[in-house]
Amino acid sequence: MSATGTVYIVGAGPGDPGLLTLRAAELLQRADVVVYDALVQPAILDLVRPGAERIFGGRRAGETSSDRTAVLELLVQRAREGKTVVRLKGGDPYVFGRGGEEALHLAEAGVPFEVVPGVSSFVAVPAYAGVPVTHRGYASRLVILTGHADPESPDCPVDWAAEARLPGTKVILMGTAQIGRIAEILIRHGMAPDTPVLVTQWGTTARQRSVTGTLATIGADLARAGLSAPSVAVIGEVVRLRDKLNWYERRPLFGQRIVVTRARDQAAALSRPLAELGAEVWEVPVIKTAPPRRRRDVVDALLELNSYDWLVFTSPNGVNAFFDFFFQRFQDLRDLGGARIAAVGPGTAERLRQLHLQVDVVPQEALAVKVAEAMANYMSLENLRICLLRAEVANPDLPRALEEHGAIVDDIAVYRTVAETEEGNEAAQRLREEGADWITFTSGSTVEHFHRRFDLPKLLARFPGLRLASIGPETSRALAALGLNPTVEAHEHTIPGLVAAIRDRVLAERMVEPI
Repeated sequence: MSATGTVYIVGAGPGDPGLLTLRAAELLQRADVVVYDALVQPAILDLVRPGAERIFGGRRAGETSSDRTAVLELLVQRAREGKTVVRLKGGDPYVFGRGGEEALHLAEAGVPFEVVPGVSSFVAVPAYAGVPVTHRGYASRLVILTGHADPESPDCPVDWAAEARLPGTKVILMGTAQIGRIAEILIRHGMAPDTPVLVTQWGTTARQRSVTGTLATIGADLARAGLSAPSVAVIGEVVRLRDKLNWYERRPLFGQRIVVTRARDQAAALSRPLAELGAEVWEVPVIKTAPPRRRRDVVDALLELNSYDWLVFTSPNGVNAFFDFFFQRFQDLRDLGGARIAAVGPGTAERLRQLHLQVDVVPQEALAVKVAEAMANYMSLENLRICLLRAEVANPDLPRALEEHGAIVDDIAVYRTVAETEEGNEAAQRLREEGADWITFTSGSTVEHFHRRFDLPKLLARFPGLRLASIGPETSRALAALGLNPTVEAHEHTIPGLVAAIRDRVLAERMVEPI
């Protein structure tokens, strides 16, 4: 019989994946089982290691106490099977998160457990809405309250009449439905009707929406705005600072949900700058690279490197794959020989420069015919031997164009692009259910594999506001093959160029929105 495993009760933070603690990330990457709540964001669940069991354990409408008991017993059962279990809860598990109840159940069952605190929404959400919950000039007292119960019921756990007489900032969690009635009670017992109030829904995410008002107006303000749970309310003079301190909602891509389709190990290069500009990023990798089927062709090319006049690379993946093979056989970069080097675009050229290689030709436009033209303008290609290093399935235009200039071309596949599995990808399921604002494509293969999984025209028909961003002409051509045009195409065919194209389009649209 295996030893009892440990249950880690982990706070996932308020929503922004960047607020997840290092300890939480580490545990997610080694857990055997993750039992998660409804408010945990897809980007956080993407940290769960492949093969781990994922179980939804959140609260849903109509849930009974027996449903909660089932979750508790599940934690005990999996731990007794010797597994490492993460109980992942939104915010901090010990701040109105029932973490204490779950820890007590584990203790009584004799199951080892640890608690990993998380950043709580009571401080993070107001901060992301531009409100410090304390400030020497406004409030030196802070109280955190739960607002889910009927505020006028004799069984209400909060004495709202007493709270009305106490100074400082009041932060109310789970009180969206009751905030109007709570405000009325506070006024009735002495609080000024013009006391400022902030209510923020989906705080720290791209869906964040904030409504400000006063105790006298907030009920009607929320009804008019259609704001609902999950939300955090702040009552007090600190709300007056929001106009000056509202940093998060002013970021260029705030409110934009952007899907990144790159391979998992390359997604961060695009996801990170988008997130830093305020976007909510969902990583839905649709491709991954694999070794080519005919490795012998690569070996033969390596043996003949000194006979080639040109080495031509069409993607950073091709660079990585080729040099993986190269350094398995050679120890010295000088064994590459004296061939000139061409790159199809700036991203590929940059990857080569990172290897301290001089790139002789980079066309201004990342198209096959432009590569051949740029090489032919550099020097005559007549009877020159060219080694074309790229994917196993690739556009035939480039070797054809080179041969038309008189070159002798060896088209060598150094890697294959294959479909990524959807196993454990919460973002993919959410995309089907909720849609997004943008889908980014960084190669023709991302377009093709995304379409195979999601049926891109059908997805666009279901979510008419969904827009497409292409890194360059070859990628746009793959979209055109589906009868689609990108909303934006990067002027510079690089990851920074793609980010800039999306940012500029969003900012331009905001400038023409009616006031």
